[in-house]
Amino acid sequence: MTEYQVKRPLQTAPVHPGELMREVLLEQVKVPVAKAARAMGITRPALYAVLNGTGRVTADMALLFCKLTGAVPDLFLHMQDSHDLWRSQQKLRARLAKIKSVRVDHATA
Repeated sequence: MTEYQVKRPLQTAPVHPGELMREVLLEQVKVPVAKAARAMGITRPALYAVLNGTGRVTADMALLFCKLTGAVPDLFLHMQDSHDLWRSQQKLRARLAKIKSVRVDHATA
């Protein structure tokens, strides 16, 4: 399998994991959202929020979703982290530019 390096900063936001979850749920396993939410023991609005990209994929949500669908929870958590990091970088861009980096010499530390 080929591995590709992502160069930072990305110009567009990484895909929200809810988009992939929606595809897995509705197109691959073909389970309606209401039925999936009941099976996972969560509310429909909570699941819809994630699938629509407005809610976060927590560790709990990833585990519940992956138990239902057979997917791998790590993927969704990594996607959420990448999405959150990109959003934070955009929000803090001006503040980050003003901070002078302090480098630690690990050889002498």
